Amino acid sequence: MGGGAEAGESGEVGMDDLKKKRFLWGVLLAWAPWIPTLGYAFRGISEKKATGLGAVAGGLVELFVVCGIAAILIGQVAAIVLLCRAFSPGHWIRSLFSVLSICLSGSMLLLVGLFFWLSWSQAHRRF
Repeated sequence: MGGGAEAGESGEVGMDDLKKKRFLWGVLLAWAPWIPTLGYAFRGISEKKATGLGAVAGGLVELFVVCGIAAILIGQVAAIVLLCRAFSPGHWIRSLFSVLSICLSGSMLLLVGLFFWLSWSQAHRRF
């Protein structure tokens, strides 16, 4: 009949496609926060006195920062999970890129943790 071998092959192809999708989503989530971070790192930001609309915008920025930090944390953890599940023994380039992306996600989580620690230590510092 031959149905068993064909069914096994289609199952492996489906699993490889699933791992490929996990890999692509993981890479996207791992690299997404680095694009604006690097973009702002090389651009000089001049400080201006906020009046009018600038003062209102300053209040909204605090809300966006909290949402952005939460999105980074959730996205980086999801990227690490997806990339860990996307490892395949036959695809060494994909695995190497997965390890690099996992390291980038880990460093972004480390930077966010360092930000929280420094913010907390500055707020609770006694003069």
